Amino acid sequence: MIDPQTLGDEELMRLTRAGDEHAFTVLYRRHQGPVYRFALQMSGSESVADDVTQEVFLALMREFFRFDSSRGSLAPYLYGVARNQVRRHLERGKFQVPLDGDEASSFEPIIAPGGPLEDLTLLEGLSALRQAILTLPLHYREVVALCDLEEMSYEEAARSIGCAVGTIRSRLHRAHALLVQKLREANETSSGVRSNSMRCFT
Repeated sequence: MIDPQTLGDEELMRLTRAGDEHAFTVLYRRHQGPVYRFALQMSGSESVADDVTQEVFLALMREFFRFDSSRGSLAPYLYGVARNQVRRHLERGKFQVPLDGDEASSFEPIIAPGGPLEDLTLLEGLSALRQAILTLPLHYREVVALCDLEEMSYEEAARSIGCAVGTIRSRLHRAHALLVQKLREANETSSGVRSNSMRCFT
């Protein structure tokens, strides 16, 4: 008997369409973590990420026919559904940025080694980078989440978002420039506050 965990996503989808619940469970366990992490990186809210993750897999169960393997792998498709769900939460006013309290401490973006965000993290710290990402406009935040944090290729990110590869490249370039600017401004503000505090004791 074949172990479903050794099968690729396309075969698991075929089995799921045929009514194999175990195949769907394997798919869920394989992709739930990355989908949740993406939703958390986009929203900064654990409750929104939980809701989005649940909605993504409910949508997959209801609408298997929407996934077309000839257009790409399952992961970009799931990220695309998650992206749309996050945007719906934004429209409903459930979008919680900036982070505060317990959710702030639990949200730790995964930084790809050698990637452009690694240098920013070393210079400014993970907390500052996390806050800066969450203040980016949504269309810039999503390319950072997909390409820098989830390490997707430009082609996969383009499939998730539904745009041209060139658009991904230009948005990512602009997003990096904005992050550098935001981190620099935050650092200058922090330095100014520290300086003013020191004057109070002199």
